[in-house]
Amino acid sequence: MELVKSLTQTKIIKYFFIALVGSLLLAISSKIKIPFYPVPMTMQTFVVLFLGIAFGWKLALATIILYLFEGIIGLPVFSGTPEKGVGIAYFVGPTMGYLIGFILAGYLSGKFNYDNNFIRNFLKLSFATSFIYILGMIWLGSLIGWDKPIFELGAQPFLLAELFKILIATLLIKYIKKFKKII
Repeated sequence: MELVKSLTQTKIIKYFFIALVGSLLLAISSKIKIPFYPVPMTMQTFVVLFLGIAFGWKLALATIILYLFEGIIGLPVFSGTPEKGVGIAYFVGPTMGYLIGFILAGYLSGKFNYDNNFIRNFLKLSFATSFIYILGMIWLGSLIGWDKPIFELGAQPFLLAELFKILIATLLIKYIKKFKKII
């Protein structure tokens, strides 16, 4: 009985460490800005998809929620922090819907089964990513008003970069899935 308890505790510590490393990866990906027209892109949404594929939906959810918690309590893990504020004040700003969308995208990308069909895998990752933008635009519209051009402000400038990141993730799926075997 003591051995089972010890193994369970070891497994929890291992998963917590993996989630911590994943949240660090998300934080780093939010700070790296790649020049892209018309707006610079970060690699956060790629990392969200990576976490889902590599960790599976349960650990991906734990990792993304840990990342959001770190940002909410004031750690400068979000893109634009600390320059544009930190903590809950930053979290409930214009990007909150997108950040919440990370949870759903991580869940879906972790829940899907991937095969050798490039088109099917690309569509699955596109579907998962779409929830980041759907929730983001819903929140943005609620925050700044529906009379504003929400799609033009909250999605259109990012779509080309997003397709590029989804393409990279799709091309790397068979390599990313190997992380799941290690975990």
